[in-house]
Amino acid sequence: MDFDLTWLLWGLPLAFALGWGASRLDLRQWRMESRQAPKAYFRGLNYLLNEQQDQAIDAFIEAVQGDPDTAELHFALGNLFRRRGDYDRAVRVHEHLLARADLSRKDRDRAQHALALDFLKAGLLDRAEAALHKLEGSAFEGEALLALLAIYERSRDWPQAKRIAQRLDEAEQGSFTTRLAHYLCEEAEQAQRDGDTARALQLLGEAVAHAPQLARGWMALSSLKAQGGHAAAAFDALRMLCQHAPQALPLAAHALAELAVQTGRQAEALTLLQSFDSRAPSIDVTEAMASLSTGPEEARSRYLGHLGREASLVMATQWLAGEKLSDDVAQTRVQAALEQASAPLKRYRCAACGFEARQHFWQCPGCQAWDSYPARRVEEL
Repeated sequence: MDFDLTWLLWGLPLAFALGWGASRLDLRQWRMESRQAPKAYFRGLNYLLNEQQDQAIDAFIEAVQGDPDTAELHFALGNLFRRRGDYDRAVRVHEHLLARADLSRKDRDRAQHALALDFLKAGLLDRAEAALHKLEGSAFEGEALLALLAIYERSRDWPQAKRIAQRLDEAEQGSFTTRLAHYLCEEAEQAQRDGDTARALQLLGEAVAHAPQLARGWMALSSLKAQGGHAAAAFDALRMLCQHAPQALPLAAHALAELAVQTGRQAEALTLLQSFDSRAPSIDVTEAMASLSTGPEEARSRYLGHLGREASLVMATQWLAGEKLSDDVAQTRVQAALEQASAPLKRYRCAACGFEARQHFWQCPGCQAWDSYPARRVEEL
């Protein structure tokens, strides 16, 4: 049977037409998907600018489905999940990015950092710590070290916190001298609770040598020596505080007065207190000087002297307590009302977050900031 060339002549144009039609169909579909992905992306941005996070997430999910290889969309989606508090989905997005073999080194480090933040925000500190350690040598190393420092402070792992702070200090990421001294003081408190007084004294000695400008070290050292029966050494520690951290004297004024009485160094203590008082009147310093007075009249004159330079409801209450009025019932009622009114004024307030407390804190319980509590009380701010 002879081959009919007519079929070939008809078949070739037909095959070409079918191939061309198929390619046009694919091109058309690709263009349609390409148009839809940017639309979803820009729609997501619009929702994000209008603070509509749920709608933005839906739009970005649609955009990612249209173009699953786009890393930037995954980063945006993961960050949105984390901001909304949907940490499980944020972790899945960033773990999916890390599983991609075609991801660049820069984007891989970025995804690792984002994953560590997911764990940190979710409160999974052990997994966050492991993720942050993987960022050593990357562009995110500085941020990772700061996050690790926050983790160790939160878990009260002071030796590890000290190690990280030393690395940050050496890397010139800021001055961590005072922070390191705080860690030494925290370790000393733990040693003291464990009954290891020698270790506590050693750590406090390191703290005051490392950061003599930190009042906490001198106060803790003085307290420890006083507990050991060394009142003179305790007084000397507070005298060093007056030299290196004079602004913190109100915090140590009462202890200084008590130690002065025990050691017979009242005159020296009064000189230190009056030197501070002449520059800036303080409630605690005035009360300490009043406790060193020779009698009630001298003590009341201290309160009046303070009131003459600075109005103070706390000092007025103290002065009235020493006065003898004709009507005892009226005096008792007025005294009680003044004490109640002045009680909030005796508190300390965090300069960073405004958290108020009856006692002074070296680290704010509210915002975790160090040295954010002034040495003066609320009424004096």
